[in-house]
Amino acid sequence: MAFKTAAGHGNLPNGNFSPIIYSQKVQKAFRKSSIVEAVTNSDYFGEIANYGDSVKIIKEPEITVKEYARGVSITPQDIDDEDFTMVVDQAHYFAFKMDDIEEAHSHVNFMDMATDRAGYRLRDQFDAEVLGYLSGYKQASIGTPASAANTTVSGSKSVSTAGSDELLSSMQLIKGSFGNITTGSAGTHSIPLAARLPGATALPTAVASPLQVIARMGRLLDQQFVDTEGRWLVIDPVFMEILKDEDSRLLNSDFGDNGGLRNGLQINNLHGFRVYVSNNLPSVGTGPGTTGSSNQLTNYGVIVAGHDSAVASAQQIAKTETYRDPDSFADIVRGMNLYGRKILRPEAIATAVYNAA
Repeated sequence: MAFKTAAGHGNLPNGNFSPIIYSQKVQKAFRKSSIVEAVTNSDYFGEIANYGDSVKIIKEPEITVKEYARGVSITPQDIDDEDFTMVVDQAHYFAFKMDDIEEAHSHVNFMDMATDRAGYRLRDQFDAEVLGYLSGYKQASIGTPASAANTTVSGSKSVSTAGSDELLSSMQLIKGSFGNITTGSAGTHSIPLAARLPGATALPTAVASPLQVIARMGRLLDQQFVDTEGRWLVIDPVFMEILKDEDSRLLNSDFGDNGGLRNGLQINNLHGFRVYVSNNLPSVGTGPGTTGSSNQLTNYGVIVAGHDSAVASAQQIAKTETYRDPDSFADIVRGMNLYGRKILRPEAIATAVYNAA
């Protein structure tokens, strides 16, 4: 286009001496941190190969201790060889085409850029789907956080008393889990969350604080004899903001070695948890930060705590390939991510539904 000129000065009509210049520095989109590989184990990675494969996982047998008295015959116990199944039933793909002429005229390597972006999108989908699954939720559509309760068991339950979401109801925190909250609506609703201000001497009657919720999740794991080493907690940015409001020391050495921001890791030791922040946690309705939506069932967020042994994920990129389009002068790049995931120890997973009060 032609430059603007002052009155009395002419300009070339077509602007050919002021051409459009394309920068060779391309603005890349921001990327979310990937959390799942940091909070799941990959013990069964080498045992899957194809869509529909299943892995039988044998449980440690339970042994009964009995009282002994002299002269009484000992009755040996029959050991049950219980098992459950992890199924490889998740597959997602990408495919895009790069025209030869466009590629020749491009000033940057769009093929590499697009392939890199496609790989990120596959990882991000993997992250959102698995975080939803281990929190008891499922996606409504590909590429978005889970937003509906999961009612489908993948493979078979690892514990018979688990619900259709494969979790234990006793490990799921709701408003009624906190006796100090005596105002508002039903106890089955989401936890109204607010920072407990410094100097407060009593628990509020309308809200729970972030540290109160985290401490309760730790207690639930303690009561299930879950090892203290290897515990993790995944929270969303809204919960993290309220947590910082409660005590600014959270990012100081007083609370343990932070280790810097690495794959979403924000705090390396808070009440015994490695704390990660993710935008891929389940979000129902308009989410946890909606004004005036606290203490209800339609709009809320979900956080999840667990142990490294609680969930297995077996991820494989089945194939990434480039081939010529038979109907045009172009290359086609496509790839697929094949994986399975399984809640192995539901007693080692605790969830909480909340809203910003």
